[in-house]
Amino acid sequence: MYRKILLCYDGSVEGRNALKDGAAIAMCMHSETHLLAILRRSIPTIPDGMSAATIEHENDEAARILKEGVEWLKERGLDAHGYIAFGDPIAEIEVAARKLGVDCIVVGHRKRSRLARWWSDSEDATLLDRAPCSILVAVAPPAG
Repeated sequence: MYRKILLCYDGSVEGRNALKDGAAIAMCMHSETHLLAILRRSIPTIPDGMSAATIEHENDEAARILKEGVEWLKERGLDAHGYIAFGDPIAEIEVAARKLGVDCIVVGHRKRSRLARWWSDSEDATLLDRAPCSILVAVAPPAG
């Protein structure tokens, strides 16, 4: 049984699938639910080449997506808590999962091309290697 669940949500189709699947599990198990939105920037300050307006827009968008997700969960009777993190998604998911003591992490799956996988950080540990608990990967049914 999962007592605490961490849903990773970015507003994408894949993120919405993860939110729906994770919410269904949380409702069945009466789980405490945590929602995590991650911005890839390592620090919430202005990097070279970006304007303050761009950063503010990204932060506002992350807050909007997080609020949307938390409200959606609460409408379904879940006690949901939202968090925003900055940095590498795998590292931030691991940190949040450990800090919150969750039993299950729910993420959406986005297919990548062979080239994209080839250029990825294949030497770094995956979420499967780093997660302190079970992981549910929500995959959308094929269109058709």
